[in-house]
Amino acid sequence: MYISDYPRIALRDFIVTREGWIFSSADYFHPDGVRGVLRYVPDPEGERTDGTRNYRKYDFDEAYGYMDIHKPEWVQDVHIIPWGQVERVLSPRDRLAQIWRLDPRIEEITSTLLKAGIPMDSMGITGSFLPGLQISSSDIDFVVYGPRWFEARDIIARAKDDPHSSIEHLDEGMWERIYNKRIPEIDFEEFKLHEIRKGNRGMVGDTYFDLLFVRDWDQVNEPLGRGTDLGHETIETVVTDSGLAFDSPSVYKVDHPEIEFVLSYTHTYAGQALAGEIIEARGMVEEVNGHRRLVVGTSREPKGEWIRSLTLLRSSEE
Repeated sequence: MYISDYPRIALRDFIVTREGWIFSSADYFHPDGVRGVLRYVPDPEGERTDGTRNYRKYDFDEAYGYMDIHKPEWVQDVHIIPWGQVERVLSPRDRLAQIWRLDPRIEEITSTLLKAGIPMDSMGITGSFLPGLQISSSDIDFVVYGPRWFEARDIIARAKDDPHSSIEHLDEGMWERIYNKRIPEIDFEEFKLHEIRKGNRGMVGDTYFDLLFVRDWDQVNEPLGRGTDLGHETIETVVTDSGLAFDSPSVYKVDHPEIEFVLSYTHTYAGQALAGEIIEARGMVEEVNGHRRLVVGTSREPKGEWIRSLTLLRSSEE
């Protein structure tokens, strides 16, 4: 339950602390402090700047190493920022409204969605563009909220096939770059087969962009909580609901005698299967209040854990 005195902070919002540290929100629920991951720290020698201050960017493992030294009391499964240390919350919606006409690449994505009926307040921008710390090689992390995300994904798919649009499909080199960054437990061709179907990646000019899902507030229910680990297991089951498959964590409701949901905490397996499809999933079984779920992504780049759509793989062989 939210504490009424504190603002709602959604997934992919950014938090700026009193020390100027910048965190990415990792959740929709923040009862004991904001659940996030460190992204940027002020540093005179840092390679990023917002025009007034330099920052150093921290990758996932570096962020945890830095926090272990400087704020070990904030380190849990994610970083817990005490509410009293929160200076500002950066909104992807507000930031996109400020900058979309200032960058032709962002304007192309935004105007394509606007013309097709996606309202401005259903869109946002996160990642390095949110705090104004992007560089020339920065990817664009474009947010669409709630069920509109699926409409936006289909609009972008049509734009990629339109010869008059600047929005294009990924080439083979970009697919290899993404695969090598993710290092999943499935081979390249299988990875690419799943990813192309998802339709949430594209290029605008020479810049890679992602369409990222964030729930509308009316889709936010009780927090998932942390379960008791029961051990790794591989299951084969049917997905009955994939409406939150692009969320973080991805949520797949399944028809299985013991497991109610498959969750993925790694972006690699977001949107990996559709409702009605048979999946093979390997991860950690957790028990929460007598209910069991299978969690994929118990480490940043999960080893020995995966989700595969067997339905998709079999259809590709026909």
